[in-house]
Amino acid sequence: MPPIVALESTVISHGLPYPQNIQLAQRLEAIIREEGVRPATIGIIEGRIIAGLGEAHIRLLATTRDIRKVSRRDLPIVVARKLNGATTVAATMWAAHRAGIQVFATGGIGGVHRGLGDLGTGSFDVSADLQELAQTPVTVVCAGVKAILDLPATLEYLETFGVTVIGYQTNEFPAFYSRESGLTVDVRCDTPEEVAAIIQAKRQLNLPGGLLVAVPIPEEAAIPKGEIEPIIALAIEEAEFHKLRSAAVTPFLLKKIAEMTGARSLEANLALLENNARVAAQIARVLG
Repeated sequence: MPPIVALESTVISHGLPYPQNIQLAQRLEAIIREEGVRPATIGIIEGRIIAGLGEAHIRLLATTRDIRKVSRRDLPIVVARKLNGATTVAATMWAAHRAGIQVFATGGIGGVHRGLGDLGTGSFDVSADLQELAQTPVTVVCAGVKAILDLPATLEYLETFGVTVIGYQTNEFPAFYSRESGLTVDVRCDTPEEVAAIIQAKRQLNLPGGLLVAVPIPEEAAIPKGEIEPIIALAIEEAEFHKLRSAAVTPFLLKKIAEMTGARSLEANLALLENNARVAAQIARVLG
């Protein structure tokens, strides 16, 4: 039986419009198969958590309005009420581990919000993705943290909770749209074999939680940090003006950035998703 790479379904139902969403889902699965690995897109259909959605299931999530976005906290609700749901990074990690899948490919993980974190309680708006990484033993391959977030604070959080951050063919933590962030990773790995060795060592040491493999966006699709940062800053200012908080922030910021960059940010997003799927499949193949 070939090794498996998990894929999330939120990008299908909430990330892109139809038909681009279903085309992307098919493309990511095809890339993984090209590497001799089996893709398993994860989602929830009528309350059933499925690790390996069929074509009809993917089409349902791609074309149906009001598909619920499901994080870990939402799982019992969606299952009990027999709803259809698209899994976030956190919920996909949980479901992948439940299905015995070791590697998961996504675009960018959530993190600590910048400029919008203080909720007036001395606490911060922190994505459930980070805590999932701290407790669920799945390797997540991504292009770093979404660039709209506070990257230094996110890396500090991951360090506090013992999550190793691997830079794939880079010494610098990638910033989603950009290859550079000015922040270092815990270790650089240049081959799938090097990554697999760290995964195996973590398992042998019986350490909890997952690993983060940060892969820079392909150079030809990258948006330099100096270009994207002013756009992100403007989007954050507008979110602050509207007093947006928690779950409303990320979709708003991503929409604003897409509006201000035109097709460029979409093309970057697609390129990094495809690249991450390929790297994840190569790592999974070595792990066997």
